[in-house]
Amino acid sequence: MNEKHDGAIRNAKELGIPKMLILGLQHMFAMFGATILVPVLVNGYFSEACGEPITQGLTVAVTLFCAGFGTLLFHVCTKMKVPAFLGSSFAFLGGFATIANLQTGIYAGMGANEKVSYACGGIVAAGCLYVVLALLIKAIGVQKVMRLLPPVVTGPIIICIGLSLSGSAVTNAKSNWFLAIIALATIIVFNIWGKGMFKIIPILMGVVVSYVVAVIMNMMGMTNADGSAILDFSAIASQSFVGFPALQFCKFDIVAILVMAPIAIASMMEHVGDMSAISASVDRNFIEDPGLHRTLIGDGLATMLAGFLGGPANTTYGENTGVLELSKVYDPVVIRLAAVFAIVLSFIPKFSAVISTMPPAIIGGVSFMLYGMISAIGVRNVVENHVDLTKSRNLIIAGVIFVCGLGFSGGLTFTVGGTPITLTALAIAAIAGILLNAILPGNDYQFGANPQGDQSRGIYIKGE
Repeated sequence: MNEKHDGAIRNAKELGIPKMLILGLQHMFAMFGATILVPVLVNGYFSEACGEPITQGLTVAVTLFCAGFGTLLFHVCTKMKVPAFLGSSFAFLGGFATIANLQTGIYAGMGANEKVSYACGGIVAAGCLYVVLALLIKAIGVQKVMRLLPPVVTGPIIICIGLSLSGSAVTNAKSNWFLAIIALATIIVFNIWGKGMFKIIPILMGVVVSYVVAVIMNMMGMTNADGSAILDFSAIASQSFVGFPALQFCKFDIVAILVMAPIAIASMMEHVGDMSAISASVDRNFIEDPGLHRTLIGDGLATMLAGFLGGPANTTYGENTGVLELSKVYDPVVIRLAAVFAIVLSFIPKFSAVISTMPPAIIGGVSFMLYGMISAIGVRNVVENHVDLTKSRNLIIAGVIFVCGLGFSGGLTFTVGGTPITLTALAIAAIAGILLNAILPGNDYQFGANPQGDQSRGIYIKGE
């Protein structure tokens, strides 16, 4: 007998294997557009900065492998109870862009693949911070830990993440403004007027529709603004149908760690928001059982594994929460099926090669929405958590974070023991915000007092 609550199904096995497979594919499509967009964007950062593409680590194949395997690891850590999918985190895009453009110390003249390996070392360190926070929550309670990271700190940091990336969106879009506008318009249409599943996958639809337009334009002999071909399929023929993802083990350096690790603050709050949203959607309090400490450890270990193998940081995906609400099937088994499908796709190099042909203009059009939405979500974080900006302490904290996050464009470099160390703008902003929040009197934030606000911390694009 199916376990149901208000029409919901909690035991998907009784639906039969065919329906379960379809549900798994539905979850895979929900995460797909956003998950593969991260390596595509990161490849653009490193190609532009280093003059060569990424061939090992942080490819589409490696990203899908890490997302699938990381999701399964997360489910093990959470006692198989939480129906969450772990896809690529947008929060770390600014960190990748910063490392791509580093030209000091060991990074001077370094190639794209080696820089990526150091960036992934920073991802491992970020995952370690997840585990540390989880242990703190287990030891002293979620209320005390969250008082250190209230929305007046995390909201402005998220705003800075989006704004710091905005220039690259324009750079990519101007190669072919028509394609960029098609991608942007498609995302807007599906995000606002889409129905059912289409409303949940606006990024994927933006990519697919604009890519089809690009194919038609290419067949008609049209070119980009600089006269280059819109599409280049030459790399597809050389790829096989079956092959192992080009994994690359990470490397560690204090500069890359200090670039990536502070960004984990925003990503961890995204996790908290998604856990709150999933709990509300499926009518189960996962923050209590299996516990926020377990879900954070699962996310942290998945992120550490991804960084170790050369993949991007993982995060729980709000898009898949939307699928749960749409399908009313809350069994975590269907999420695990989606993870298996992602792993299978990672072993098809020709599929990854097709993704790599995506024109920069399409990436630019999608980024217009993505980077702007990240900043807008930071604003939403502040608004829905009722941050009172008439209070001087809150204005001071937010103002200092904005100036640090946007003003230190080149970071802050100092030498310790003969080793040059660079703190990025986001790292400085995070440190300043946390310290000011701890020092200034009047911190009245209580986690759980405003459940709707707690849910508004995820960095993703999903229609309501």
